[in-house]
Amino acid sequence: MTVPSPCNQVCVIDPESGYCRGCRRTIDEIAAWAAADDRWKQSVLDMLKQRTVTTS
Repeated sequence: MTVPSPCNQVCVIDPESGYCRGCRRTIDEIAAWAAADDRWKQSVLDMLKQRTVTTS
């Protein structure tokens, strides 16, 4: 299985939450993505569903 990146080319870190406004990952998760295994990637994707960022 290859887990696709959730990146949608909206790469701005929200200063309040620390999450990317496009994909809702942290900067550490973004940096680790390419070298991570599918199990880790899927666990990150599962967490993204519960994360929110400000839209202002």
